[in-house]
Amino acid sequence: MPYLTSTKAATAGTDVRTGLGIPGYAHPLLAPTEWGELTRPGAPLHWVVLNVADGPGARPDPHCLEAAGRLRNAGVRVLGYLDTMYGARGFAEAISDARRYLDWYQVDGFLLGRCPAERVGLPEIRRTVTTLRALRDDAHIVLGHGTHPYPGYAENADQLVTFSGPWSGYRWSQAAEWTADYPPERFCHFVHGVPRGHLDEALRIARWQGAATIYFTDRTDRGGRTDPWESMPGYWDEIVSRTGTGVSE
Repeated sequence: MPYLTSTKAATAGTDVRTGLGIPGYAHPLLAPTEWGELTRPGAPLHWVVLNVADGPGARPDPHCLEAAGRLRNAGVRVLGYLDTMYGARGFAEAISDARRYLDWYQVDGFLLGRCPAERVGLPEIRRTVTTLRALRDDAHIVLGHGTHPYPGYAENADQLVTFSGPWSGYRWSQAAEWTADYPPERFCHFVHGVPRGHLDEALRIARWQGAATIYFTDRTDRGGRTDPWESMPGYWDEIVSRTGTGVSE
């Protein structure tokens, strides 16, 4: 079992009610079942990422418009995907993509993918987030670091993705001490390659580490050749039934 560097985080994390954050399924034409399942009544969804073509694409996509509309009509928050390229992408280009997402798909916020984690990248991310909130003042902003970033990032977003990777790394991971100063609702974990028999263990790890938004899948990246988030996990029904309930230790 992984451990934490703070007793406070472990104490706070045992009674967290978790929900699902969907990192972004394949295009609705390629994954109609996946997108259809997201509007199932009672599914514990915190948000769903809409990634049309590594961003909003060059023009409105009718299939994505329909999928986003169904989700929003069902009360599900839809986030547009903005690739920051670890801080290398131009500010103007990212904001242009954000405007298209808002104009075409009426998104509720954004996930900043490949977000830098070092202190040096913080000013530019702060600038980007401030501008996004000027475009939509109630935008839900998720920073997709995939690892624990410099703590200052936590003051500039609604949520941080502090783990994104394989089960082999997650089951022995640990939370950074500074995360104990924030509630679990501020953190997200994305884990691929989680075997069905270890699903409850993975949920306990998330709760102990203080992450209230999770996405676990048995899909793998096959050595970097496939995107494990593009299709639904084989145990979708199980994770839906287990998520949102407490797991006692």
